[in-house]
Amino acid sequence: MATSSCLLGEPVRHNGNHSRDRFLTDALTPFVDWVQICPEMEIGLGTPRESLRLERSPEGPRLMTRRSHRDLTSEMTALAAERIAGLNLTEVDGYVFKAKSPSCGIHGIPLYVGDNAVDRRQRGLFADAVIRAYPGLPVEDEGRLRDPVLREAFVERVFAHARLRELLRREPRPRDLVEFHSRHKMQLLAHSPDGYREAGRLVAQSGGPDRPGVLDAYGAAFRAALAVRASVGRNVNVLQHCLGMVSDRLDPVRRADLAEVIDAYGAHEVPLSVPLALLRHHARGEAATYVREQTYFAPYPEELGLRHHIPA
Repeated sequence: MATSSCLLGEPVRHNGNHSRDRFLTDALTPFVDWVQICPEMEIGLGTPRESLRLERSPEGPRLMTRRSHRDLTSEMTALAAERIAGLNLTEVDGYVFKAKSPSCGIHGIPLYVGDNAVDRRQRGLFADAVIRAYPGLPVEDEGRLRDPVLREAFVERVFAHARLRELLRREPRPRDLVEFHSRHKMQLLAHSPDGYREAGRLVAQSGGPDRPGVLDAYGAAFRAALAVRASVGRNVNVLQHCLGMVSDRLDPVRRADLAEVIDAYGAHEVPLSVPLALLRHHARGEAATYVREQTYFAPYPEELGLRHHIPA
């Protein structure tokens, strides 16, 4: 996974400091291999350095130094093109950018005319190039990752992206794609039932003559489905479906308890982790195997503890 170097504690900010993010360095680091990038350092600015901003021009936003008014747009654009050549979807599963940076920010970067910010909807120049080149890549900034809902959604996409990357790297046979899609059924349904069905349509074509084309299309459909944020309502539908699979092995009391907990999650009273834990606990026989194999129940390492928040 790629990230802005300052977020991992590297002293590369314009003021010579870092912006170490504890979630990235302490929680995620055991589970990912980092690709560290500081585009401003890589174009030779050094640290400490003059701060930058985006300025309006007829050709589009320009990356300028604030005091000396030096135009660094060409250097940053060239670096982005060079880095993008190495940041392809077979190697990188997500990117955490530095918030509020005119190079790396992905939300709300101001665009200036003179001393006035005339637009606050821009992306940093480097980040914008990466996102345009790879629209399916999971991206966030460290500021938004402080929100537990956004954090969980981003990490879920990153690990799903990694599983997809590993599948496609092996040049899968049709039965491999069927198995992969089946394991992700509940996870995809929680995000996008339409996306699940579209991906399933492509799975049915995987035995045809254009297997590489089908695999590319499946990868795009899979990533697009997971980019739709899972909702409480769709999670409830998935939980009820799973309850139906295990209910014939439960006595009436346990069945009622599970239904009650699912309703409590739907009413925003308990976190998703509670009904999931009970379903796994009560699953027996074939249902237990199915639950164990569904990525919905363990979409990323449980040590991250990302499903313990009560939905808003």
